[in-house]
Amino acid sequence: MTRSPSYTFLSEADWDDRIRLADSLASSCTLCPRACGVNRLNGEIGFCKAPGNLVISSIFPHHGEEPPISGSGGSGTVFFTYCTLQCVFCQNFQLSHQAEGRAYSSRELAEAMMDLQRRGCHNINLVTPTHFLPWVLRALKEAFGLGLSIPIVHNNGGYETVESLALLSDIVDIYLPDMKYGRTEEAKRYSHAADYVEVNQKAVRAMLRQVGPLRLDKNNIACRGLCIRHLVLPSGGAGSERVVDFLMKAFDPLDLTVSLMAQYRPLFHAAEFPEISRTIEAREYDDARSLFEHADIAGFYQELPRLDERFCIDFKKRKSQPLTGD
Repeated sequence: MTRSPSYTFLSEADWDDRIRLADSLASSCTLCPRACGVNRLNGEIGFCKAPGNLVISSIFPHHGEEPPISGSGGSGTVFFTYCTLQCVFCQNFQLSHQAEGRAYSSRELAEAMMDLQRRGCHNINLVTPTHFLPWVLRALKEAFGLGLSIPIVHNNGGYETVESLALLSDIVDIYLPDMKYGRTEEAKRYSHAADYVEVNQKAVRAMLRQVGPLRLDKNNIACRGLCIRHLVLPSGGAGSERVVDFLMKAFDPLDLTVSLMAQYRPLFHAAEFPEISRTIEAREYDDARSLFEHADIAGFYQELPRLDERFCIDFKKRKSQPLTGD
């Protein structure tokens, strides 16, 4: 069976084992750290509110990711509906909170991924896919069978179990996780996840073990590895100093790449929390940047003057682009 560029191959039996194990996690749901215990295969609803089938809002070539992810051809991005975190400031709240999207079959998703490859996208970028893992694995199996060969990006909030991540070994090429918080207080207050910091640190360790440091090809396009995203929040709400402290103690800085994001907007319910009810100031971003730079962690940095509302996608308008056909 054709594989993506991690240079390994899964047999038919391997794929079936992964899908069987994912089904087992979903049958008394422990796909994410919430461990709701509902039977997702029978359509029971847990914290994330996702049903027992794929729901996707948008599929299109995305040119707004990190330079080695978007490149010139775009990142073939699949925006899944619902989320395991439910952050009060989520810029994709139309998906995570308001369930914008429609049902897809695994075959439809496989064909959509093939279409993105035909369009010249550099990768398939799965945005918050964990709560749909059994169905995503089925779609990937079909897509690889059809000839999908570009890297697979797992773009996630960093709230992942080691068990679910293990099912993605030799399937995912690039992990793009958030490290949202360095302190428990903010994780509980803004994402209803008091265990976020502990879970997140274990997950990032597991991701790095799987794919190693970020590596680029001769055209400076990412082909494998880990890139950690950290969104600067107003009033120091992300606990950036704690995040950097953990990274310095846990890893060799040469193994790390960070994407330090400045695009925070006080969307959805953020206005209800005075300390994060505004955009960040240049000083706040510069202070966070200095922390990462002084730790000798390589990274991608955003320029505040270049950021505007276009960084927030209106998913009620931005739907999946039609398939181009063979």
